[in-house]
Amino acid sequence: MEIEIEEKRENPLLYRKEIRFVVIHEGEGTPSRAIVKEELAKKLKEKTGNIIIDYIRSHFGSQKSIGYAKVYKSLDDAKKIEPEYIIKRNIETKEKKKGEAKGESEEGEEKKPAEQPEMKEELQEKKEETAEKKEEETKDSEEGEEEKKE
Repeated sequence: MEIEIEEKRENPLLYRKEIRFVVIHEGEGTPSRAIVKEELAKKLKEKTGNIIIDYIRSHFGSQKSIGYAKVYKSLDDAKKIEPEYIIKRNIETKEKKKGEAKGESEEGEEKKPAEQPEMKEELQEKKEETAEKKEEETKDSEEGEEEKKE
């Protein structure tokens, strides 16, 4: 993945830099906001927390994505100006990635049936029962056809 900065504009009134960029991601899907944020931070030599990504858009079949980001002097400046949903979208991606990396899961979360051994056994039994029923039905229908022929 490679990021090219197309336009960089200073906006002193809103205490930010506005950046238009292109992400080239050959052989990969559209990169997540968190990954793009990290790469932009390296390229611009800024803190990841001060970067707010407005959007990353890709076209079907294309290996490029176009994006727009704003780099604030501080997160407080961003919170004063940006809509709440944009702030959540940018902060939560960072927190989710941290939680996934540690392998933590929420307490209220239930396991999928495939992850529970007793559920696996029940599922297997149900599959076997349905397979047996299908076999019986095919035998019955074959016998019925033979009787009609006679």
